[in-house]
Amino acid sequence: MTRYFFVILLMALIGVAIVVKAGITMFAERQYWQDVADRFVKENVTVKPNRGNIISSDGKLMASSLPEYRIYMDFMSGEKDEKRRQKDQARRDSILNANMDSICIGLHKIFPDKSAAQFKAHLKKGRQAKSRNYLIYPKRISYIQYKEVKRLPVFCLNRYKGGFKEQAYNQRKKPFGSLAARTLGDVYADTAKGARNGIELAFDTILKGRDGLTHRQKVMNKYLNIVDVPPVDGCDLISTIDVGMQDICEKALVDKLKELNASVGVVVLMEVATGEVKAIVNMMQGKDGEYYEMRNNAISDMLEPGSTFKTASIMVALEDGKITPDYVVDTGNGQMPMYGRVMKDHNWHRGGYGKLTVTEILGVSSNVGTSSIIENFYGSNPQKFVDGLKRMSIDQPLHLQISGEGKPNIRGPKERYFSKTTLPWMSIGYETQVPPINILTFYNGIANNGVTVRPKFVKAAMKDGEVVKEYPTEVINPKICSDKTLAQIREILRKVVGEGLAKPAGSKQFHVSGKTGTAQISQGAAGYKTGRTNYLVSFCGYFPSEAPKYSMIVSIQKPGLPASGGLMAGSVFSKIAERVYAKDLR
Repeated sequence: MTRYFFVILLMALIGVAIVVKAGITMFAERQYWQDVADRFVKENVTVKPNRGNIISSDGKLMASSLPEYRIYMDFMSGEKDEKRRQKDQARRDSILNANMDSICIGLHKIFPDKSAAQFKAHLKKGRQAKSRNYLIYPKRISYIQYKEVKRLPVFCLNRYKGGFKEQAYNQRKKPFGSLAARTLGDVYADTAKGARNGIELAFDTILKGRDGLTHRQKVMNKYLNIVDVPPVDGCDLISTIDVGMQDICEKALVDKLKELNASVGVVVLMEVATGEVKAIVNMMQGKDGEYYEMRNNAISDMLEPGSTFKTASIMVALEDGKITPDYVVDTGNGQMPMYGRVMKDHNWHRGGYGKLTVTEILGVSSNVGTSSIIENFYGSNPQKFVDGLKRMSIDQPLHLQISGEGKPNIRGPKERYFSKTTLPWMSIGYETQVPPINILTFYNGIANNGVTVRPKFVKAAMKDGEVVKEYPTEVINPKICSDKTLAQIREILRKVVGEGLAKPAGSKQFHVSGKTGTAQISQGAAGYKTGRTNYLVSFCGYFPSEAPKYSMIVSIQKPGLPASGGLMAGSVFSKIAERVYAKDLR
């Protein structure tokens, strides 16, 4: 019994000791052991997902996230224990010396801008300085270059044995360079910070995916990443842009801009039935004389559209039954006084056009003819004319998928600065501001049997090859006018190209319909009376006329005369239309 007593006592004392030690550990030494644990475990490390790609409608990669690297050398890497670290360093130095020439020759082959001798001197300098973070090459390198560097002697070892290490950067790349660059948009240098504009910004939440969480823990003397919540990669977007058509539009436009020494050029090509924007080009002249995509002029430029607006004015009068295509207007000598100002046709100095039918008025783009009609029938009630424009939704913002669009500015008689001259000048495209893409949307409605659809740039989001969300065609206005008016205006627009001033926009292979535009650009407070006036020349239309498939606007801003919407913008339209038509046939 005595022996059992002492055994039980000993076990009790050990139990008490364990409880006491546990208490001390839990309370008195809590912070100490917490600090020890923190050295081995790193909680809630955010893992960034891969950003989704933007793919063209013809299946080509237009924007993708690709890694770039900076490469470094740690000449002091190894075990924390001083003796073992010295042994590791001596071994690494020996290996480095034995392979220095082959390393430097290899680096020169990968990066030809530096010689093998320069690399050798550079690496020796870093080793003498005993640098822990020595930059091997000054620029960021691609993933392919990084893999080639990793194959070199010493660099192929792990970072503790060889000392080679890298820092990865996730970069957004556009394989087709400037093609549709402003529409695709930009992201920040670190893609994890999100997007800045264009499709990238508008669909950022879909593209960027969802962050994951890991914690880093030391297990058997090695650090492991333990995944708590896996990251979810972003969805891919299928854009409406066709790379082939985009390239056709950009080349045709830039050639004409260089010929004219123009400051700004815009082309938007849209599929009639769906509103899908197949190409959008926004070119501005840089200080070096070359052309670059700097802003999305097609959706943001608030300019007076000029004569392309006459189509809308004539449609209002046709729809209200005020005129017919054969209605005759005497334009006289091409000059007509209106409330203290003189309305002029472009050929007034040659004696004007005299009597013209409505079809001929649009064919020769007569300012006097158009403004006379509108002033005659709506001068006593301008609101009725404005209501007619609103009936066709030409005054409405488009609410596009991407940001930055301008809102059409079409004033009514109850608003400020609506004077007696406003109505006649509004009818020919002055004293009103409409972005190019809004004018195109209006003409697209004429081509689409009177149905106005919203332009779109993205048609679907995909995940792992499966469509997760579609962006269907949206109807803005199901009927902009009666079938009678629609048939009349379509026939007039076909004759404008076939018989009128817009002949340069036509083609021998198919019929084109549309309208030219030439307008002086107001110089702000200086108005139109500056020393060197700028002009907006444009053509907006669709093709083929009988069964329209595509609509397009070409808009060019240029300094001084001559300025002709037909010869300058129309010729670009024709070149693009023929190449797109041929591409469709293929």
